[in-house]
Amino acid sequence: MSQQPLAFRLRPANIDEIIGQSHLVAEGKTINRMIKAERLASMILFGPPGTGKTSMATALAKSLNIPHKTLNAVTDKKKDMEIAVEEAKMHGQLVLILDEVHRLDKAKQDFLLPHLESNRLTMIGCTTSNPYHSINPAIRSRCHLFELFRLDSSHVKQAISRALEDQDKGLGHMSIQITDEALDHFAQSSNGDLRAALNGLELAAFSTPPDENGRVQINLEVAEECMQKKSFSHDKDGDAHYDVLSAFQKSIRGSDVDASLHYLGRLIEAGDLDSIARRLVVIAYEDIGLANPQAGPRALSAVEAAERIGFPEARIPLAVAVTELALSPKSNSAYKALDAALSDIRNGKSGEVPQHLKDSHYKGAEKLGRGLDYKYPHNYENAWVDQQYLPDLIRTRQYYEPKRTGKFEQALEQVYSKIKKQKST
Repeated sequence: MSQQPLAFRLRPANIDEIIGQSHLVAEGKTINRMIKAERLASMILFGPPGTGKTSMATALAKSLNIPHKTLNAVTDKKKDMEIAVEEAKMHGQLVLILDEVHRLDKAKQDFLLPHLESNRLTMIGCTTSNPYHSINPAIRSRCHLFELFRLDSSHVKQAISRALEDQDKGLGHMSIQITDEALDHFAQSSNGDLRAALNGLELAAFSTPPDENGRVQINLEVAEECMQKKSFSHDKDGDAHYDVLSAFQKSIRGSDVDASLHYLGRLIEAGDLDSIARRLVVIAYEDIGLANPQAGPRALSAVEAAERIGFPEARIPLAVAVTELALSPKSNSAYKALDAALSDIRNGKSGEVPQHLKDSHYKGAEKLGRGLDYKYPHNYENAWVDQQYLPDLIRTRQYYEPKRTGKFEQALEQVYSKIKKQKST
């Protein structure tokens, strides 16, 4: 039997064996159309570890029976790429699968570019980095960019079932019985990383002594040990997940930093960085708002750092952001004011834009009375002058109700109150 890892042996041999990524390989989707047309183009596949980037690249080349060669942009030298070009000349075409393509240095890049231009080489670059941030535009512009997403638990279970049944490349030659709880744990604790799940399954299969009937019994305890992760009851697609997200936001809104960090931990264990990131940025503007205006940019910065470095280190900037947001003063006045304005608009309370505010930058505007009485605030003391801005129908309407929960909004409230007192109506 081959000593290669199970995840390597089970790599798809053609496009039909690819698990997940239906947005790219399903009938009618872009990569599927390329294969059907037998016109494989240079591309960059990017996404989290274990999503099958290199496996997909190999499967695409095999689907069209095109010779392929796999190199690493970091460890392989320019000489290795020269050999690949010679092989392409010999075969007439070659798919160069280039791992860590974001680490391609200038010398290797300059060498590859003309061969990509001439289509002598079809490059499929694979990377965990965002190509818009990490890949030189000269390479990027010559490639299609395709994002691969984390596999969901059903995809991981499909791969495990395939591994247990395949007698040639998988574990089908062994008598293995796996419990539903163990299968769920492999699928969920791998966090969409198929390689991690198959590595855990392989370890469980070969490290568990067979029972008196010669059967290997893989239960939850064995799965936890082999995945080095305890079972955690959290379904990313179920109601419980949204309950945790709700509790997460409400704990931050309620300034309970300990509860906030607890729910953050549960979301991290579920591996749902996307939901954490989205919710933190929303919270920064919805619940903290003008009470701490820098909370929004700082939360976004923390989210970008977390997405760049990935788990487990992503927990560090996330913890900083959650602690700041939980302990920040709170204000929802800005978006509540907008909601009140939107409510008027949707209920037909709009009215005509005042004549002096209408656009006057075109010939004939003056004859129509557009902008004639507009007072330019910068010509007045403190850049403010009393004039009407709202339509007549709602000229006295007040949407903004300031809060005094942070120094910044307290200063805004003082300006707002002063302007209100100076208004004639």
